[in-house]
Amino acid sequence: MDIILLERIKNLGQMGDRVSVKSGYARNFLFPLKKALRANEENIKKFENEKIKLEANNLETKKHAEKMQEKIKGKKFVLIRSASESGALYGSVTARDIQLIMQENDISISKSQIELNNTIKELGIVAVPISLHPELSVEIQIIVARSEEEALAQDNRKADYEEVSNQTDMGTFFEKETDAPDYDSPQEIDPTNNEDKAHIDGEEPAEVDTSNPN
Repeated sequence: MDIILLERIKNLGQMGDRVSVKSGYARNFLFPLKKALRANEENIKKFENEKIKLEANNLETKKHAEKMQEKIKGKKFVLIRSASESGALYGSVTARDIQLIMQENDISISKSQIELNNTIKELGIVAVPISLHPELSVEIQIIVARSEEEALAQDNRKADYEEVSNQTDMGTFFEKETDAPDYDSPQEIDPTNNEDKAHIDGEEPAEVDTSNPN
C-alpha cells in the first residue's frame, strides 16, 4: 500500500515522503495513530494544504520533547524483584512496569514510547531507549535487584568497570597522538652504526680487543 507520512517514521521516511508498506501495518498502526494517509489524489492535496500546519506542530512537539530529554537524561530507576540464586527473575519486567516507576518519579510517558524489545528476565542493569519524538530519543538505566542495597552494589560495580575500561584505553597513555610509537612505520637505521647492522644480520656485535695495539 502506498502512503504519505505525516511525521518521521524510523526506518521508513520523513514527513511528506510517499512510501510503500504492508496493508496491515498501515491499517493497524499508521492510520489509527494519524502517522500517515493513504496516497491517493484527495489525500495528496489535503497534505499539501496542511503541510505548514503539520510542520509547525512538529516543531512545537519537538521543543517539548527536548525539555523532557533534559529531565530524563541519565536517570536510573530501581525495580525490586524476587529472583533465584542464579539471578533469574520470578516473573519479568515489562514496559508497563517501567512506565509505572517513571510515573512514580513524576515522569509521564506512554507505554508505546518505551522501546523494550524483550521483557527483562534477569537481575542487572539494562539500558532502555525512550522515544520522545520521531526525531528524538533518550536512554535510561533500569536496575533490577532483590533489594535497594543490591541495586546500589550493582550500580557501583558498573561504575568501577567503566572506570577501569577508560583507564585501559591506549589513548590515556599518551598526551598527543604523536607521542605514541608507530610500529607500522619502518625504523630508520644509521648505516655507520655497526652495532645496528650486526643486530639486523641476526649477529651480536664482535668485541674489540684494545689491549694489544698490534
